Formats: sequence, structure tokens, C-alpha cells
Amino acid sequence: MPECARKAANLKGCNCTYSCSNKGNCCACVVYHRDLGQLPACFFSARAEATYDRSFAALLRDRNG
Repeated sequence: MPECARKAANLKGCNCTYSCSNKGNCCACVVYHRDLGQLPACFFSARAEATYDRSFAALLRDRNG
């Protein structure tokens, strides 16, 4: 995927703690995680993101407390 023109702005709201070449490139990040059956870090709270469990079940646990 090409470099993202909004990368600097996206990084301000990115809570991903994993070192990744897609960080700040939301389009590439979403495609990457979608292909793995996951969601990107930005869908999760900071606490839940730190577990690296990006599953839909983890999202439901995170949102339903």
C-alpha cells in the first residue's frame, strides 16, 4: 500500500503498542487485521490493547466490562 498522507495525524490517535510497519497507515492496518480475522488496536481500550488479543470476542469483553 502507498504511504498514507494522514500518517502523522493518525499516529496521534493510535494506541497500538506493537512495532509495525502499518502504524499510522489506518487503511493498511485495517486490511492487515481483517485478513487475520482481527480488529486493529484502535478499537480497544489501552488496557485491552496491551493483551494483544485483537479478536472480536476480546472486543466484546472490553466493551462490556
